[in-house]
Amino acid sequence: MSLTIDADAHVIEGIGLASEALSRWPDKVKLARTSDGTPVFTIEGRVYPESHGPGAGCPPQHGLTENADDPHSPAGVVADAEREGIDQMVLFPSLALGVAGYQDAAFAVGFARLYNRFISDYCKKGGGRLFGAAVVPLQDVDASVDVLHEAKEAGHVCAVLPPALRWKNLDHPDFDRLYAAAVDLDLPLGIHGAPGVHLPPIGVDRFTNYIQVHCISFPFDQMTAMTALISGGVFDRHPKLRVAFLEAGVTWVPYFLDRLHEHWEKRGDWIENGWRRDPRDYVAAGNVWVSCEPGETLLPAVVDALGADFILYASDYPHWDSAFPNSTRTLRERADLGADARSRILGTNARRFFGL
Repeated sequence: MSLTIDADAHVIEGIGLASEALSRWPDKVKLARTSDGTPVFTIEGRVYPESHGPGAGCPPQHGLTENADDPHSPAGVVADAEREGIDQMVLFPSLALGVAGYQDAAFAVGFARLYNRFISDYCKKGGGRLFGAAVVPLQDVDASVDVLHEAKEAGHVCAVLPPALRWKNLDHPDFDRLYAAAVDLDLPLGIHGAPGVHLPPIGVDRFTNYIQVHCISFPFDQMTAMTALISGGVFDRHPKLRVAFLEAGVTWVPYFLDRLHEHWEKRGDWIENGWRRDPRDYVAAGNVWVSCEPGETLLPAVVDALGADFILYASDYPHWDSAFPNSTRTLRERADLGADARSRILGTNARRFFGL
């Protein structure tokens, strides 16, 4: 059986992180309850996740799949990975996905460091099968560069960026220092948003029903981030930067690259200091990587159009929309993918992307 690496699973931070955050920042972090008694966090006076109103996030009592045995402890996560047939997992945050949206920059820096230490300790209990994705406090770019160095030293294999900040996109010149540091450290970046964690609502503020929000939030987020990084010239200024666009599937990518290509070809010179190459070249160059859903109907068409070398398997374990414990089986048993493409998607590509 080929090596299987989950490029986007999630940790449930739980009491291990919460207790220290509550004690360190009692004025910022509080525990509250919804009207039905479900416990929720408030951070800087805002509910995480906010499950009501425009751009609503997932109600916390419905956030996890019922198929996971114990998604709260390292031992439980490893046991579930064994059930799924996963050799290694890269764990992204759940609650801490919202760090880049905190209003107090100093607090964001402190919380990022706390989370990164937490996930490092968590993964060390995984018997070499769990790896952490660090968060960076983009409110303070200098501190983010320092945090990135700390993350590399602590053994993290990736750093998480939001698709956009409220007042800045990812091609803003302020972030060039961070991208340069990521290249110097050989540390890839993963773009990962989520509704309800007070990041900029890109189109989803038209909806208050979480399922409608969920349908569009992830692809809209990733299209926004890809537009910024490609057309804004980030990969031209940092040609060795590796970025994964996560949790939106992969079948949108050929369509969107074609759309970007048309604009590059016809009016590319309207963007100062922007793209210098055909957008599809950034996939071939190893700048652009994308996670897939194992059951995507058009996955073979993406492989035919762009190759299999940039596609990463991801389970989204243990969130409610994960196909756990059958996501790897779905991918392994697909007769419409060749053995080499399956092997690359299941693990070989992730091994290269994360440097595992």
